[in-house]
Amino acid sequence: MLSKETQLAVDKGEMLPLMEEFYTIQGEGYHTGTAAYFIRIGGCDVGCHWCDVKESWNAELHPPTNTDTIVDNAAKYADTVVVTGGEPLTWDMTLLTQKLKAKNLKVHIETSGAYPVSGTWDWFCLSPKKNKLPVDDAYAIASELKVIIYNKHDFIFAEEQAAKVNPNAILFLQPEWSKKEEMTPLIVDYVMNNPKWRVSLQTHKYLNIP
Repeated sequence: MLSKETQLAVDKGEMLPLMEEFYTIQGEGYHTGTAAYFIRIGGCDVGCHWCDVKESWNAELHPPTNTDTIVDNAAKYADTVVVTGGEPLTWDMTLLTQKLKAKNLKVHIETSGAYPVSGTWDWFCLSPKKNKLPVDDAYAIASELKVIIYNKHDFIFAEEQAAKVNPNAILFLQPEWSKKEEMTPLIVDYVMNNPKWRVSLQTHKYLNIP
């Protein structure tokens, strides 16, 4: 159990349950191939069965870390920071993004959009999940829509989600890693027949980097 003081700081976004932070190459979506500093925040109850970071789900496993410390670490590396999880919008991102932007950093998020939007974002990657759909604000501000394709029905889900995002959102289909051999050819065919979509691959896994 957290102390009352620590819990209050977490509620205000002055501390966040930091799981890990690392400097690497963005492997997915629109910014694939670019250097970025990743901040992975613990805590998620969306519960995707194929999640590749299930250890992020329980926020209690990841000690609250002072937001200033997180920001100072990020500023040593890239000019782009990606906040991911877990589900980062479980927490109030206002203070974290204010402090990152005060360091003149570009601030991106990768989120399911299942919780109210907080924070100020230069790039908003929305990756919706069937079992906990995005809030309306997430659809409205999405810079890109990235739908994970695990089975053929996910193409139907992708189109349902594409109908909800703003018209400027860039649309991506990405094979779930364990199904990449089966799903990638289907995605290629689908994109060729529906060219409003683009293919996203988890290139960092091919490169064997974080």
